[in-house]
Amino acid sequence: MSNPLSLDRAWIFRWSAPILALPLTGCNWVVMNPSGDIAVQQRDLILISTALMLLIVVPVMALVVFFAWRYRAANQAADKDYDPDWDHSTKLELLIWSAPLLIIICLGALTWVSTHKLDPYRPLERIDARTAIDPKVKPLTVEVVALDWKWLFIYPELGIATVNELALPVNVPVRFDITASTVMNSFYVPELAGQIYAMPGMKTQLHAVANRPVAGTGISANYSGAGFTHMRFAYRALDRAAFDAWAARVKASRASLDRNVYLTLAKPSEKAPVAYFSAVDPKLFDAVVNLCPRPGQRCMSELMHVNMMGGAGKESARDTNGLRYDFPDSHVIEQSDQNRGQETAPDAPAADGAKGASRIPGDHSSHSGADAHAQHR
Repeated sequence: MSNPLSLDRAWIFRWSAPILALPLTGCNWVVMNPSGDIAVQQRDLILISTALMLLIVVPVMALVVFFAWRYRAANQAADKDYDPDWDHSTKLELLIWSAPLLIIICLGALTWVSTHKLDPYRPLERIDARTAIDPKVKPLTVEVVALDWKWLFIYPELGIATVNELALPVNVPVRFDITASTVMNSFYVPELAGQIYAMPGMKTQLHAVANRPVAGTGISANYSGAGFTHMRFAYRALDRAAFDAWAARVKASRASLDRNVYLTLAKPSEKAPVAYFSAVDPKLFDAVVNLCPRPGQRCMSELMHVNMMGGAGKESARDTNGLRYDFPDSHVIEQSDQNRGQETAPDAPAADGAKGASRIPGDHSSHSGADAHAQHR
């Protein structure tokens, strides 16, 4: 005769399982279902590493249950297995130590190979697992600047730039040159590749490729202040025809990104709208990397060259013009902004064609340039 209690437990489990699994429906599995070859290889690395570790975890958890059941107090048959003088088993020692050792060797080899193969500075060798890259193909260059609290993307070969929107052609290798205007950030498109730090005064790189058309979201993966929560951008992988149409739409914009517009754009603002620029100062990105976008500032490359040549002599000790790079009077925030409590936002038309849009509905930013900057220092 069946036990009513066991039937009740089975019924409760059967009906509660879907309810317990319900929270998982809100999860975004983009990391496990990426659209870029680099992200696919990183996903496979996660799965292989997890499987190798489960080779130890699963048997150990199963043995815990087995021993608890096998040697329970009510099992009188287990008493005959009891050996009070037992102290060693060569077979057991070999099993205990050899299995973890083999797994560690496998993980070590996997880490060594993948660390070099997925080096973000390493140019791509393939489009996907079946398609190699033609050595004659030149990757598309995208210059990325992490601002407070928005993203600037410059396409030097196309002569265009965007704010908070990144578009890439499918099956074309891409090289990202990445930097930041003030504090360290992290550039991360889960669909495309792993996260790479963006740091002021430095340039990092990431090579990646998109394998299918997709629309996603890129984020900052490193806390950078008050507007960090909304520091997101639209990511779009497009086929060649759609990408060309998108580039033509950006070029149709009347806005130009010169040094003055950049200095306005770089001031802290939250929930900045998407903006397009049809022309870009070709030396702007290098100036941002070298901390000298403001007229009169001396570039880091110039100062490093002076140091390499032996210095500029004692008389240079008092020559501090153009050497102030931090708040106040930095390359981002002016002292006058602090005095006026000026609110700042991108000085560019919104992508939807709205002219003179400096704020968008729902923008709750109430920080002046100086106050917002001070909050994330």
